[in-house]
Amino acid sequence: MMNAQVDHYLLEGCGRCDLYGTPECKVHRWRDVLVFLRPVILSSGLVEEFKWKQPCYTWNGKNVLIMTAFKYHAALAFFKGTLLSDPGHALTAPGPNSNS
Repeated sequence: MMNAQVDHYLLEGCGRCDLYGTPECKVHRWRDVLVFLRPVILSSGLVEEFKWKQPCYTWNGKNVLIMTAFKYHAALAFFKGTLLSDPGHALTAPGPNSNS
């Protein structure tokens, strides 16, 4: 089921900076990608929530992934991503300070 807070995020932005609600908001730059990914994620059976001012998807009350926009890319960030099987090496670590 789609979450109304995520609808608002896709229309107005994340609200984490002064560009909120403006065309320059990074969410607007990646809106088409985020809108495309949303039903794909929801088709997996995850529950759509809104945490930390971005769409967060859970399973049995546990955080699984966050869908977010950055200045130069959009991302699906998996909690405990190191536990995922990635034989094709498609996944990358978000940064040097990530633990899993």
